[in-house]
Amino acid sequence: MPNLHELENAIPVAPLKIVALPSAAKLANSVDKYLVGFRKSVNNKFKNDPAFLGYIEDSYLADFEVPRFGSGEGKGVFHESIRGKDLFIITDITNHSLTYSVNGYTNHMSPDDHYQDLKRVIAACNGKAHRINVIMPFLYEGRQHKRSGRESLDCAFALEELSSMGVSNFITFDAHDPRVQNATPLKGFDNFTPPYQFIKALLSSEEDLIVDKDHLVVISPDEGALDRSIYFATVLGVDTGMFYKRRDYSTIVNGKNPIVAHEFLGDRLDGKDVIIIDDMISSGESMLDTAKQLKAMNARRVFICCTFGLFTNGLKAFDAAYEQGHFDKVVTTNLNYLPPEIYQRPYFVEADMSKFTASIIDFMNHDVSLANTLATTEKMHAILDAYNQRRPVEIP
Repeated sequence: MPNLHELENAIPVAPLKIVALPSAAKLANSVDKYLVGFRKSVNNKFKNDPAFLGYIEDSYLADFEVPRFGSGEGKGVFHESIRGKDLFIITDITNHSLTYSVNGYTNHMSPDDHYQDLKRVIAACNGKAHRINVIMPFLYEGRQHKRSGRESLDCAFALEELSSMGVSNFITFDAHDPRVQNATPLKGFDNFTPPYQFIKALLSSEEDLIVDKDHLVVISPDEGALDRSIYFATVLGVDTGMFYKRRDYSTIVNGKNPIVAHEFLGDRLDGKDVIIIDDMISSGESMLDTAKQLKAMNARRVFICCTFGLFTNGLKAFDAAYEQGHFDKVVTTNLNYLPPEIYQRPYFVEADMSKFTASIIDFMNHDVSLANTLATTEKMHAILDAYNQRRPVEIP
């Protein structure tokens, strides 16, 4: 972890506790293991002070549950004191695998259900926690961040509601539009992106990738992903291109205007490897169409890098596209629930965000600037240099 000397001389805000909602249990358990390792290895001069009892623990996970009645109603219950604790509540509102019973029927949890459970946990704190921080990797209603006509402003309303309940800081990843933080201007809002984890995972899975302008191009699948694509391409020292979606604005299908075609803006791709970078894969139709067009333009290999792999229509379309040679790898993070069968697919690569998330929590608990966690450019250059020289490297 970078800048350990700052942690060694910093005093924690309060004793740390992680509240892992069932939707994010897998991620939270991994984050907890990293935090335990961090605290046992760091030489913090305050850690033996009686005033900081609990600084080093075997686990920072809080004992709580969110049970439901037979009617489907629920509640949040803590089985230990959280008075004076610095709480980090982790939730994954996209996890549809969890179920509960409603009058004998099985109901899969929706994002709304997960959001309600988050509020129940906050309410169960009864104002006794020292500080409440919410880690919500996929921002609730993040795609409903602005109003067009007679529409609700769900994301802004949710942030405002959580703020009024006592949440001090919001931590999210690759927000669809981070400007939604303007809904709560007096609260902390940190939006992180995973470019380093993408390139690290990709380089680990490919032995013959040549990262230069003659062999690699970074592509944005639409206008919204252009900023992250330009950053990624600039750090890698390669060119970038962009598709824009031509839509039929006279028709609405499933709440949105259907895409008529993807038009490409950029140089020739003959024989070059291509990285498509975006914030999410929803159904995947648009992404697969983009990949197909890139292969038709004589791209050598197509790598899809997305922060959130939702795969709302399942994996059949991706399996078929892979067999037809339309793409070569799909890289997504472990920040949201992934269907178990995806780990058996030859094209899937996971970008692990557990250590990075643990670093964020540790720095925030010490009230140290989060700029220390954002030094991705230097780390990306280091891993690229090591890859090009074909020698192992350890990046903190």
